[in-house]
Amino acid sequence: MLNEFKKFLINGNMVDMAVGFIFGGAFATVVKSFVANVMMPPIGMLLGNVDFSQLFIALDGKEYATMDALDKAAAPAIKYGMFINDTISFIILGFVMFMLIKAYNKMKEPEEEAAPTTKHCNECAMEIPVAAKKCGHCGSTDV
Repeated sequence: MLNEFKKFLINGNMVDMAVGFIFGGAFATVVKSFVANVMMPPIGMLLGNVDFSQLFIALDGKEYATMDALDKAAAPAIKYGMFINDTISFIILGFVMFMLIKAYNKMKEPEEEAAPTTKHCNECAMEIPVAAKKCGHCGSTDV
């Protein structure tokens, strides 16, 4: 198992995975910004000037005018507006990743199939090597 892990690290898979995580994190940040700063303001405006990032339920029973006031008081809260933003970000990120994988699979060259190494005897239907001139099972030369 240690040798397999060593091969995994040496073959570059670990580096590829690290690069993928770094780009994935950066891409997620861009998508989150897109949702919070581009998508949600018009949606909130259409729904009556609602700022989703400011929607919360304070659990201490007090009223807070803004999320900043809630954070300053360090009050426990259910921040469901942030959850809505994060859910939309997740859906967009998932869709974009789906489209990227789909495009990658389309561009990837199909793997060539290996040439067959066996064939079937015409007399007994047993499997024999392609180079065989005579069936090893029935002795037929009609292979």
